[in-house]
Amino acid sequence: MKCYLIQSVWLAATVACLPVLSCKDDDQPQPESKEMGILIQTDATFGAVLTDSAGMALYFFSRDADGNTACEGNCRSMWPAYYSSHAAESEGIDPEDIGTITLADGALQTTYKGWPLYFYANDDAPGEIEGDGVGGNWFVAKPDYTVMLVQHQLIGGDGALYTSDLTPGEGQTRHFVDSYGRTLYGFVQDRYNTNNFTKPDFSNNSVWPIYESAIGSLPSVANPADFAEITVHGRTQLTYKGWPLYYFGQDAARGETKGVDFPQAGIWPVLNPDSPEALAP
Repeated sequence: MKCYLIQSVWLAATVACLPVLSCKDDDQPQPESKEMGILIQTDATFGAVLTDSAGMALYFFSRDADGNTACEGNCRSMWPAYYSSHAAESEGIDPEDIGTITLADGALQTTYKGWPLYFYANDDAPGEIEGDGVGGNWFVAKPDYTVMLVQHQLIGGDGALYTSDLTPGEGQTRHFVDSYGRTLYGFVQDRYNTNNFTKPDFSNNSVWPIYESAIGSLPSVANPADFAEITVHGRTQLTYKGWPLYYFGQDAARGETKGVDFPQAGIWPVLNPDSPEALAP
C-alpha cells in the first residue's frame, strides 16, 4: 500500500512537470522571420539587381517609358507582374522609389522609380537572370542605373508625332532616359565632349538643364566606353558618344519628349545606340 502511494505521488509529480518543460521549449530562440519585399542582391554578371523576397529576379520593360505597363495579352504569360504590399520594407530600398499601378483587370503591380516590375517565366530558380536583353526591350531591374533605354512614341511640344528620323508620323523610337524615365537629349551645335550651350552663370540651364551624373550602371545593350564625364563650368555632365546630355525643362513627366521639336525638329535629338558620334571640336 505504501509503495502504491509513493508511486502515485511520483507519477503525479512527473506529469505536473511536463507542461513546465513544454513552456521552456517555447522560450528557446526562434529563427528570424524571412525578409520581405524587394531585395538588392549582388550578381556576378550584372552587379546589384532587384529581386523579390525569394530571390527571383525582377525586370524593367523598355516600352513602359511613361510609367504604365505596355505588357498585355500574351506578354503577361511570359512576363508576370510583380506586386507586394511589403515592397518598400527591405533594407536599402527607399520607400519614395516604390509605387503601385492598377492594371486593366484590376490587379496591382509594384513600380520602382516609376518602372513597373515583372518576373520572367523562364527564370526557374533564385539567382537566374535569363530575361535580360530579351527582344532588346527587357532589362534586369537595378537600383542604380545611370541611363535606361526606352522604346516609345516621340511626341513634340505641340502634340505632333515623330518617327525616329524626326519626320512626322507614328512609330516607336528607342532612346535614352535617366533612371526615373526622364528623356535625355543632345544638342546639334555641341562638339565631342564639348558643351556649347550652357552659359558660365547657368542662366539658361532651366531651359535645357545639363544631366549632372557620374557613370554608373548601364543597360546591357549600352557600351560603357561610349559614356564619359565632362566638367562644365565647375559641374559634372554626362556625355554619350561625345554628346553632352541634357533634359528639356518643359518635360514635366517621365516619358515626355517635348524637346524633339523645340524650336524645330532636329535641333535637340534624342540619342540611342545607333546615334553617330558627335563631331570633333
